[in-house]
Amino acid sequence: QNDTMDAGSGPLLPDSVLYEIFLYLDHVDVLSVGLVCQQWHAVARDEFLWKELFYRYYRISREVPRHPAAVSWYDEFQRLYDTIPCVEVQALKEHNDQVLHLSFSHSGCLFASCSKDCTVKIWSNELDISLQHSSNMRPYNWSYTQFSQFNCDDSLLLVSGVFVGPHNSSSGEIAVISMENFTLLSRVRNKPYDVFGCWLNETNLISGNLHRIGRITSCSVLWLNNAFQGIESENVNVVKRLFKIQNLNASTIRTVMVADCSRYDSPDLLLDYEEQLAASSTSTCPVFDLGSDSEEEEAKPKQTPEPAVQELPDEGGVTAEDGLQQFFDDIMEGRVRPAMTETELETKVAELFVRSRTKPPELNLLSTESNSKTKYLIFTTGCLTYSPHQIGIKRILPHQMTTAGPVLGEERRSDEFFDSLDHVIDIHGHIIGMGLSPDHRYLYVNSRAWPRDCVISDPMQPPPIAEEIDLHVFDLKTMKEVKRALRAHRAYTPNEECFFIFLDVSRDFVA
Repeated sequence: QNDTMDAGSGPLLPDSVLYEIFLYLDHVDVLSVGLVCQQWHAVARDEFLWKELFYRYYRISREVPRHPAAVSWYDEFQRLYDTIPCVEVQALKEHNDQVLHLSFSHSGCLFASCSKDCTVKIWSNELDISLQHSSNMRPYNWSYTQFSQFNCDDSLLLVSGVFVGPHNSSSGEIAVISMENFTLLSRVRNKPYDVFGCWLNETNLISGNLHRIGRITSCSVLWLNNAFQGIESENVNVVKRLFKIQNLNASTIRTVMVADCSRYDSPDLLLDYEEQLAASSTSTCPVFDLGSDSEEEEAKPKQTPEPAVQELPDEGGVTAEDGLQQFFDDIMEGRVRPAMTETELETKVAELFVRSRTKPPELNLLSTESNSKTKYLIFTTGCLTYSPHQIGIKRILPHQMTTAGPVLGEERRSDEFFDSLDHVIDIHGHIIGMGLSPDHRYLYVNSRAWPRDCVISDPMQPPPIAEEIDLHVFDLKTMKEVKRALRAHRAYTPNEECFFIFLDVSRDFVA
């Protein structure tokens, strides 16, 4: 005080000089010097000073703006410093193998954990966390539990796991557990197992199935299932097919989730069907039945792609598209380049076939009249390789949200084998995680990028992936990326060993 103030006069050091000095201090020392006198306190609370301290301490890019709800840089610094969980208060040691996933109930009172010990455990989330129930899934031939999700009223728990079928073929299975008495209500096959599954509403869940067509061509079928299977009435459907999507170049649909549009203002889904077809053939997908659905049948090795094309069913007398016939003529007359491999031939035939066998998107879906009841089915997919590098979005209409009605869904023309996607987001990298914001407006995506100008010549050999993990944020109302990708974590596993990292998004934080 004596050094800065002369008797009866103003401060010896002007505010600008104090400000420059305080810039050399960390936040703890700035708070300390703010206790010296009123002048130092005023300078120590300067907004520009705390903005500088904020970006320096948290090492955030200066292109990232302040939280929209923040009142000041000082308050935002304090909020992050005081509210980020940083103290371990309890260690839960009941699992005896790797814990793969945690999910919280909507009320926050319960959470469930899945593990390689093949159990799902349900915990009471009180000040002293306690185990409420544990279900061992090994009696059902499960290898491990991998994912769980509470339905919207927290009365049921969906549990997804890896199931060992005939000939040791790995598929998946979904179980539904009642939260009232922890009884197992139903089980649903889920293939491939990394579809995971999700709730559509309180009583219906979505699962997947996979039909092989050729060596690198397949069809993903998404099913709507009743959680209370086989206990209501023999006249009530317990399953209904939602969509059939064609997969090219060894890709499959995985990681399904549902976004509820009623949680935000009228969405404006961007649809341009012709442009999608030109850009990516994954906008469409086969819907014909491909023989037996048994694990044993599907385990048989497939032949070359030519017979697979010849065996495509001619439903209702519909012939192949002119372009497909022209392509066959070019092959027979030697006009196709001789270097085409079997893989390239299979992909080309599948692309040509699906263009004339796909049900186009309903362009009137852009109307906002029924948005309050509309939901989006969101999943990872691809078009160039088996590595998931695209996000597919398909709108679910109100009449599709129940198992009532025809078991195979809406009537369609005999040549409409496949369902198209309403929107595709290309990440140009390996997607390793997705999560929705609490209002379902924003989709958060973790990915490891491919090299900028890479060319994929073999779908079974995807490009190398970056060690850096990028976090992308997409606005589901505009289908646009809303901010520059954030980067914090690193990963070192190669493509074939890369695993999924679940994201969790709250109002203030992403975990």
